[in-house]
Amino acid sequence: MLADKVLFLDGEALVIDKPAGLPVDRPRNGAISLENHLDSLTFGFKRWPMAVHRLDQDTSGCLLLSRNPKAHARFQQAFEQNLVKKRYIAVLEGVVEGEGVIDLPLAKVSSREKGWRMTGDPKGKAARTAWKSLRVQDGRTLVEFRPETGRTHQIRVHAIEGLGAAVVGDPVYGKAGPLGMLLHAAELVVPREGKDEIAATAPLPDRFAKAGFGDS
Repeated sequence: MLADKVLFLDGEALVIDKPAGLPVDRPRNGAISLENHLDSLTFGFKRWPMAVHRLDQDTSGCLLLSRNPKAHARFQQAFEQNLVKKRYIAVLEGVVEGEGVIDLPLAKVSSREKGWRMTGDPKGKAARTAWKSLRVQDGRTLVEFRPETGRTHQIRVHAIEGLGAAVVGDPVYGKAGPLGMLLHAAELVVPREGKDEIAATAPLPDRFAKAGFGDS
């Protein structure tokens, strides 16, 4: 049940702390996805809420859902205009120090051997991510990412191609691990004209503590 994962709730918006492993979109094989939980997230409304954006299946944290179509359109516009503030926490496989901004356009590529993935490409769509090293421990680094754009797999690709260190447990750009992928959408702030902003913070999941990074 996701009803106990609610971080923000009002008449037009809902933010949940999405668990890692739960896909936002229904998989082709019909496995459990966010859709299977929507009936428990109506909170008195007849209409099911709708996801405004996407988090990768293996990424946990703040996910915004709209509670009516008009709000959905406004929220989507805020994302498209890069007005939404997002903060992610990740553990990278390697030592990364300092801070900066990764400006690396991204494009989709595919091959029969590896399937599809994103990669840096000067002709791709603009993608910018601010980053800051928080702590180095046992050859790994806890890093804060603040994406200024919202491209598919943006942080994961910027980590490996921009910083030279894959997200721990990343099955596509790095190496899968027993704790899953250590990438978490920790904070989300969505401005609203004439109303208080939507603001939510998701606590760091247990898998980070198991990896030795229990506090950010």
